[in-house]
Amino acid sequence: MDQLSPDEIRRKRLARLLNGEQSNEQEASNHSEVPSNNVSVTESASKDDASTPNTNAPTIDTKSVDESMAIENSAMTCEGKIDSSKNHLDNTESLDATSETEKSQWPSNTIDGYGTKKPGGSEKKDEDSCNSGHVINEIDVSNGYTNAMNFQVNDKVPMDVEHPVNDSRVKMSLDMDASIENMEVEEIERKEKPQNDTCLSEFKVTMSQSFKQNVKNMLTRIFGIDCDQFVNENQNADEFNFSNVIQSVLMKLMVNLCSPTEFSTAKSIYDNLNKKINETKGTKDELPKNLFSEEILQSKDISTLALRYLIECFSRVSNEKNTLHNKNDVSELKELLDEVTSQCINYSVLVITNKFSTHSSCFSSTVLTPFVLHYSDETHVKKSNDAESLLFFFHKIISTTFGADEIGGKFQQIFEPLLYSLWQEMKRCCSFTQESTYKLPLYALIDLCDMKIGGFRPICQLLVRLDIWLPEAMTNATGLELSRLSYMAPFLSLSVFAEDDSKIVDEFFGQKLSLDANKFANQSLQNHLESVRKELYTIFHKIVVNPLSRGNAMNFLEECLRRNEKRAQLQSNDRVLSSDGFMLNLLSVLQMLSVKIDVAKVDSFYPFHPMSRVSLKKDETRLKMTIEGVEKWMNEVSMHDWQNPSFSTECFFLALHCHHLSIIPCLRKFTRRVRAIREYTRFAEDLQQSESNWAHIPPIAARNRTLIRRWRDQAKRLTKARMCAEAGLVDPTLLSRCLSFYGKVMQVLLKSVGCDINVNPEYIELPRDVPNLFAAYPDWYVEDIADFLLFVMQYAPQVIEMSTADELILFLIVFICSPHIISNPYLTAKLIEVLFVSSPTLQQHTEVFHTRILSHKLGNKHLACALMKFYADVETTGATSEFYDKFTIRYHISIIFRSLWKIPWHKEAVEDEANSG
Repeated sequence: MDQLSPDEIRRKRLARLLNGEQSNEQEASNHSEVPSNNVSVTESASKDDASTPNTNAPTIDTKSVDESMAIENSAMTCEGKIDSSKNHLDNTESLDATSETEKSQWPSNTIDGYGTKKPGGSEKKDEDSCNSGHVINEIDVSNGYTNAMNFQVNDKVPMDVEHPVNDSRVKMSLDMDASIENMEVEEIERKEKPQNDTCLSEFKVTMSQSFKQNVKNMLTRIFGIDCDQFVNENQNADEFNFSNVIQSVLMKLMVNLCSPTEFSTAKSIYDNLNKKINETKGTKDELPKNLFSEEILQSKDISTLALRYLIECFSRVSNEKNTLHNKNDVSELKELLDEVTSQCINYSVLVITNKFSTHSSCFSSTVLTPFVLHYSDETHVKKSNDAESLLFFFHKIISTTFGADEIGGKFQQIFEPLLYSLWQEMKRCCSFTQESTYKLPLYALIDLCDMKIGGFRPICQLLVRLDIWLPEAMTNATGLELSRLSYMAPFLSLSVFAEDDSKIVDEFFGQKLSLDANKFANQSLQNHLESVRKELYTIFHKIVVNPLSRGNAMNFLEECLRRNEKRAQLQSNDRVLSSDGFMLNLLSVLQMLSVKIDVAKVDSFYPFHPMSRVSLKKDETRLKMTIEGVEKWMNEVSMHDWQNPSFSTECFFLALHCHHLSIIPCLRKFTRRVRAIREYTRFAEDLQQSESNWAHIPPIAARNRTLIRRWRDQAKRLTKARMCAEAGLVDPTLLSRCLSFYGKVMQVLLKSVGCDINVNPEYIELPRDVPNLFAAYPDWYVEDIADFLLFVMQYAPQVIEMSTADELILFLIVFICSPHIISNPYLTAKLIEVLFVSSPTLQQHTEVFHTRILSHKLGNKHLACALMKFYADVETTGATSEFYDKFTIRYHISIIFRSLWKIPWHKEAVEDEANSG
């Protein structure tokens, strides 16, 4: 057998194949069985033809082929094989000549093979990559010739949007000798059409005329171009694979649309395509009414027009699928439509990445931006479903270009400029005075972050890897830099404070408003703020739930707090720190992330953890420890076997420290502003009342009138700023979230002193000893709660009244009745002031809250005695220069005693304490 020539081997093999057919036919007739649908394909038939069911095709008995036959196929040349098959090539010379001419015009199964095979020649190895969209190629036609560039997508990652692939394409029963045939010979034989050879013609699968006509009509309705030429060139095309035809059509269309230098020429081509579609359908093209915005429709950019056309084709595929149930060959046509969808996506990638354009686009702009913004407008603002196909289109783009192993390649090339353009758009319209525009980039970012491919959120991963996600500090104004230069800065900077956005004053408070009008303006701004904060939370939540982006997200939150530590100072320089609006929006995000946190799972030792994201200064005042005591205890604690902190613990303490740097400084600033308004007004009134004393002295009169005018103008400016601040601070929704979070902080503090409200709340006793953990906490953990409660009781008492949490009542009683666990007596006095402010003697809005404190079981036993003892200890507390402070504290306690005296058991406790001396 080894001495056989290639011609003899060829003839012997064909004879065996023919014998196998005859034996199978005889066996089938003897047993009256239906022939198998799985046709064994020889080298004479295309591999793609095997996927077409053929009930009349015989089954080749591959076992009849001599498996031991040694064929030196690897040494055979293409010329030798052609010579040995001359008797089968009588009718193919003209076809080969045609194919050589056409293969330089149209792409093959993938754009990568552009210019190497004619449209009809489809190899199985290219079929899957083309159908699934996993291989996309870039065509640069700027100078009239092609620049083939490949990029691969990780096919191991499961995609939410799948490209169905018929198993019959790849599950073929091959002749046992087919694997050793030279691929060069197979390529020639696939091009051949031996119509006169009875041995080979039985294995060809050709399209029926009706199916071919359905394909032509369908492609014409989708693309608006006569597809007869492209379909006829593929006479042997498998009914399940028309990738070559579709790519040929799209390549011709894209070159025609993008090649003109004048937009009018491209628009004329586009209009002709739509006209052809309408003529084919007999009616106007039924696309969604608001598929594109007016900006897109009026755009003079050729790339925008090309992408618009591809999206329209993408949308028409859905319409065609809805009519398939009325046609024959449904599965084959559905396969064709899936291929159209895949190729529309592939060519859209080429358009977006500027491969058909002769000019390079700006890195921070992309043709995709107006389409993304329009989808956000239709879906979130106008509540319409007309642009739903755009979302599916974006999802397909992501699933086609995203690789889970690495964010890069085409995915980064497409979506990084898109993210930058959304950032710039948000910076341009970052104001509540531009309601119609600021929502679009915000909603667009939400939609992009929401897209999930398998177990990944690719946009979230790309977002946190941007250079501006967490830019390095370049000046001493680190907080200001972060709130201006980071990616999330414009989204977090939407604010109602006058110092953050002066347009708010003119838009909402420019004129003198009535009380009702002012209230309405405040409610409107608060509603806008709450809506924005919920959307910001959605963005951050999607980033942190994605494992691959959570770390960078937490780094950003940590850095925001670290660079704004000086906001906690009484006299801070606002010019180097982040704005109030930025910090309050960040606070709202952390509050919402902490809503579902179980306090029992929070590690109370986290502030002292070696990997803690929150920092405590060494010279910071502690609740009960000295600086030396803290340092000694920290050395002991450092010997612990620390566990990695959980996300809940990190998020909880980040939120706690964010309160200290955001809401608390804002409340103090608001209080100072109210006091300044009162003082300026009083100065002007006092000077005005004394006018009779200085009016007759011209120099003094001129100066005093200037001062009066200046003070009144300043009071007016501060009043407008206060009205804006009221909208941002005296917001029941924000204050309720703060109170709810502080309730969890109270539980942690109570647990640290042994008064866990979740364990036997009926048997809680006052702490006797001071645990080191509680003693080492900074004193502002308690002071911030007292300051917040005092502000809320004064400006929004309904928030306190609506609260039903027991931890607030227990917290006040435990720390008022246990002054020995806190070093600073003025901190205890501030807690007593909370009880004083809630007294019905001062205001009726907190009467229920005050009554709950006085009627608490633990308060009945200890409150009266603790207040009397503290009243006496005040005299020996502090310096003699603090007389007025002592007087104020005693006044507060005296007012509380009036309420206690009305309750029998408290009255009895006071008498017993007085009698005992």
